[in-house]
Order: sequence, then structure tokens, then C-alpha cells
Amino acid sequence: MERRTIGATALDVGAIGLGCMPMSWAYSRSEQRGDRSLRTVHTALDAGVSLLDTADMYGPFTNELLLGRVLKERRAEAFVSTKCGLLVGDQHVVANGRPGYVRRACDASLRRLQTDVIDLYQLHRADPEVPVEETWGAMAELVSAGKVRALGLCAVGARSARRGATGVSRDGYEGTIRQLERVQQVFPVAAVEAELSVWSQEALVRLLPWCAARGVGFLAAMPLGNGFLTGTLTPGGGFEPDDPRARHPRFTAEMMAANQPLVVGLRRVAARHGPDVTPAQVALAWVLGRGPHVVPVPGAKREQWVLENARAAGLRLTPVDLAEIAALPAPRGSWD
Repeated sequence: MERRTIGATALDVGAIGLGCMPMSWAYSRSEQRGDRSLRTVHTALDAGVSLLDTADMYGPFTNELLLGRVLKERRAEAFVSTKCGLLVGDQHVVANGRPGYVRRACDASLRRLQTDVIDLYQLHRADPEVPVEETWGAMAELVSAGKVRALGLCAVGARSARRGATGVSRDGYEGTIRQLERVQQVFPVAAVEAELSVWSQEALVRLLPWCAARGVGFLAAMPLGNGFLTGTLTPGGGFEPDDPRARHPRFTAEMMAANQPLVVGLRRVAARHGPDVTPAQVALAWVLGRGPHVVPVPGAKREQWVLENARAAGLRLTPVDLAEIAALPAPRGSWD
């Protein structure tokens, strides 16, 4: 697989990453099976998918424990990205950016992951009660201690609700960029993780250019639109009650039907590249084309999806393809 470098220290990763959250948190919990997930992670590494993205809150803790079983055998082949800063309680999630907590959280993640160093340690959310510089300073100490190689900021879900006249967010990442400017004065930001896909392009306005101008890597979360852009979801098919898509405005039967032209367009582009090319691979290739510092991190629970996603790294979209994708109708329905 093609390799990409992220951050000023040129962290080396496969061009496609693996979001491990669905294996043990949120989506379709009845489909979360430990042995199958282990096989999926091994298959990803075999295919050159080296960036494994997790967080201590996924489970909570069980996702890191699962990855630890793989890393115990194959640490040298993996690039480990995990996160701290969110605590999961009964029906709620709260931020904790206190320096003492950050240090304890890192040590706990290292134990669960069965490794002595985390390649990329991300702040999952800034704590509104703690200056972000204090949290970031504690994370920087972990780099100095040799427990962490580089630091990142996770901006998934951090968009503001500000809307333009058309109802589309003009730049939902103003607050994130302000945080990035502040922490950059304390210790270099190696990567930012935020949502980016054909139907969620807000990061293109300022966040992605900010990263490109500073040599900061961009981890594109949800590059398949929470599964919608794969073309495998049926409008009105329903989701399990604990699946967040069951309450998501864009995943109502009405909105899924209204947004089908996006999938149809991706399917047309895929057909030009051969009968085995899928809409999901086109969607991932589009994300890869946003810049050499961009690494899409699609979530997956099954080996077949990991292999399909990995093959997207070899797909090159033509100017005609890109023009057709750019001409697709804007997504309908609120994303918040």
C-alpha cells in the first residue's frame, strides 16, 4: 500500500487507516464480536493498513484491550493512535483535561494496549474547565518521557452550529482552529482528526488548509459518511436502538432516500473503473485526493470491508470523475 507521512516529524503510515471504534462501541452492538474483530485487525495489518485509531472511551476501555491482543504480537507493524480527555458515565460523557488525569490515562492506555509507547496521542475534547494549554502541556510531558511519540487534536463532532443563508455550515471549525493556534504555541500538533467525506466537506473551508500550511497531518474520520456512501444501507431499513444513526437527522428514511443521488453518482464513477470497484472505494479515493497529508480512517468490523477499503489506495480518480463528484447535489438534512 502507498505510504503517507503526517506531521513535522514525518510519521509514516499506510494511506488508508482503520477506525476501530465500531468493533466495541456505538454502531450495531449485536455485530460486535471479539474474535472476528481480532481477525479484522490482523487482516488490516496484512494489507498494509497500519494506522489503528482507537480511544480509551470506546467500550469504555474494551477497544484498547482488543487492540492490545494484536499489538502484543505485531507492534512493529502498527501505528497506534489513541485518545484521552473524555470520561464515560451512565448515559453521559464528560470532558476531563486535568493534567493529573491525562498522565494517569496515558499509563492506563499503555497497559491496555500492551505497548511501551503510543505513536499518536490525541486530545479527544478540550475540557471547558481547564485551559487547553495546561492539558496540552501535560501531554507534551508524555512525549518527553518517551511514552508518546506525537500529539494530535480530535475535532470529530466539534463543528459549530453556525449556518449560512443556504443552511449549510460556512465554516464550522472556527473554535477548533483557535484551540489549535493556542496549543501550537506549547508543543507542535502532529495531526488533526476531523470528519471529511463527499457529503461532509466543511473541513475543506479552513481546517484542512490550516493543516496543510503547517505540515500537520489530517486524519479523515467517517470518510464513508457513517456507512451511507457505501451504498449498502437501505432507506427505512432501520438501525439498532443503541446505534447513533437511529437518532441522526440524515439517517431518517426520508433523508436517506433524498440523498440517494449521491450514492448513485459514486456508483457511476465506480463503474467507469471496472466491475469490481465500489462506491465506497470512490469515496475513499476522493478523500485521499484532498492532499498528501490526508489519511482516511474508515471504521470497519469485518475483514471484507477492510480489504475493500484498502484497495481504494490504488484507485486514481480522473478529472472527469472529480468533476462529476463535484457536481453531485448537496446533501440534504441537518448533520448536527
